[in-house]
Amino acid sequence: MRSLSPTLLAAQKEASRTPYVKVEAKNKITGTPRLDWTRLYTGAETDYFHALTIPGDGSLIRLRLTPPADGRKLYRQRVANPNPESDFSQWTYCNQYNAVIVTASSLGAEVSIFWIKSDRGIYQLKSTDYGASWGTPELIDYSPTTAIYGIAASYKPNGDIALFFADQATLYVKKYVGGSWQSKVAWDKTTGDLSGVAACYDSDFNLFITGKDSDGNFKLWSLIYGDGGELPSGTWSGLKPFASAPSDGNFEYRRAFMAKPDAYRCFFIEKFTGTEAYSRPFWSHSVPDTDFSNNLWHEPVPFNLSSEYGLAIAHYGDYCWLSSPSGVWRAKLTEESLELTADVLSVRQELTKGEGRLIVELDNSNGHYASPREGELTVLDIGCQLELSPGYTTSQGNEISSGLAFWVTACEHTSSGGKASLILHASDGWDLAKNWRARHQFRWNKASDDMSVKELLAFVLGRCGLKLEVKSQSTVLDSYYPDFTIHPNNTGDTVLRKLLSFVPDVVFIEGSKAYVVNPESADSSVYSYGSAHPILDGKYQKGGWELNRIQVEGYDPINDEPIVVDRFSWDEIDRLYDRLHQLEDRNIGSVSQAEQRGEAYLRQAEIESTSGAIRIPPNCGQQLYDVIDITDSRVGLSSEKKRVLGLILVYHPLRREYEERLLLGAV
Repeated sequence: MRSLSPTLLAAQKEASRTPYVKVEAKNKITGTPRLDWTRLYTGAETDYFHALTIPGDGSLIRLRLTPPADGRKLYRQRVANPNPESDFSQWTYCNQYNAVIVTASSLGAEVSIFWIKSDRGIYQLKSTDYGASWGTPELIDYSPTTAIYGIAASYKPNGDIALFFADQATLYVKKYVGGSWQSKVAWDKTTGDLSGVAACYDSDFNLFITGKDSDGNFKLWSLIYGDGGELPSGTWSGLKPFASAPSDGNFEYRRAFMAKPDAYRCFFIEKFTGTEAYSRPFWSHSVPDTDFSNNLWHEPVPFNLSSEYGLAIAHYGDYCWLSSPSGVWRAKLTEESLELTADVLSVRQELTKGEGRLIVELDNSNGHYASPREGELTVLDIGCQLELSPGYTTSQGNEISSGLAFWVTACEHTSSGGKASLILHASDGWDLAKNWRARHQFRWNKASDDMSVKELLAFVLGRCGLKLEVKSQSTVLDSYYPDFTIHPNNTGDTVLRKLLSFVPDVVFIEGSKAYVVNPESADSSVYSYGSAHPILDGKYQKGGWELNRIQVEGYDPINDEPIVVDRFSWDEIDRLYDRLHQLEDRNIGSVSQAEQRGEAYLRQAEIESTSGAIRIPPNCGQQLYDVIDITDSRVGLSSEKKRVLGLILVYHPLRREYEERLLLGAV
């Protein structure tokens, strides 16, 4: 149950209650602001290696190299106050040519440009006045070869710098510490050739890498180079893949860029060499409120551009910027919201296992909502986040319980007899999971323990933009490592159901978070109905279990023999004879695992054998799978424990209707 203030808790139990329901539309998706990009510049510059950085005064510093046919010349640009009226076409030649690759980084007034030349020389060009003037290029080292296809630099807050560059299959780091450059150091990984690297400093140097693994498969990886945050200084984390394409396929990844304006936001190129070949930028962002080391990223999304060399990303103030040699884009970073509360005619919210729906009707009699997405209704659009916060008027004013969020899937205008309405249809995170489809095959735990069921759940939910949190969990959730494959075109909800079939745990979604609950029969009640909080009406049903015997078959790889375990509910068998369910899973490698799986299926059958519902004045903090106790003397119930399996909230202010139905199951 969500936490409520003492005054709100008291108000929802009073005999006379004043409803208050807050409804807002926001430009967010799963808690992350949606970036609506506007292209401010379209030029004729050739697509080739380039870079972007924004120093402390907000000026835009862009770099580009010309292609080999034009001598691979280095150009720079500074736009002091970038805006839609700015001129992004003026470039300054840096008197440097035969440059292989370029990057840039900045901190406060200091800006550094780094490039590697065809003689393997690594150079730095520095400005200490936000890029208004520049010093003399300095040779700081040599690269082993000139096969450099990825380079990135990142300042620390104290002014130290780390320069990363990928020379064929080796990533090097060269650090500037305390006023002097240190010797370059190679990483400790074994891969194929690398094709891109991006870096952001946040207690450690967090890296985003494109390239091939040692088997030639194309990969997107995250990697941490320690600086005393999560890792000791100078140490490397493991390479963590978040996308993969087989070596014999037609896809590959390259040209990485990354920034952290709010969440980590990355861009890369997906290159397709089959029929209708393309090279297109894709973008992704990390799941909100997760660490970089968690490697949880939203499913990459295509960007409307054809490019071989990608889009550099940077941010300053309220805006995020993208740049290529021939283009500049800008998007607002700030959260925008539209208050809808005063115009709400009705609300219906339904939350059940694996699904959440919301319908909001708004008064459009004055035509205010005639044109969503336009003017002051810019935020209100299909795909926007719709936040519902039930509450009451208390001695402290209007108080609410926040946390519920849905995403608008349709807008419906209605008119009848002088009345006009805008009806918003919205769904919760389960719909995001339903609409996620695997682009490529994933497989874990084939030869070693890669990811537990809990980690696999977090991965799939992360691809939908959702963070996994635990309210309670079973031991098997963290300890079971099934040989698990996600096939192309598998949907997220299908994959989640399969993963949850391995464990007794359940998942429900609120807003941008998915919560794990292990429903145990000994769980304590979190709220009471029938005494202080009235029950308007109720019905209570108990039926036979859908299954009362389960036969689980696994395989013992050590003894090379099958495992067969039966689990029974003898009381139910005495009543109805046996209702058998047979389950075969070669991931089950021991008797204890088979027993745990069988008990999980019987527990679910027990919970669902009890049904019913109570109609109540809304409890603003009630959540799915909460255990409640019910006292209803009319049917002889006294502190009877039930589990909440569904919630239906109805609000009609003109009818003075504000009520909630709780769908019930056994504890």
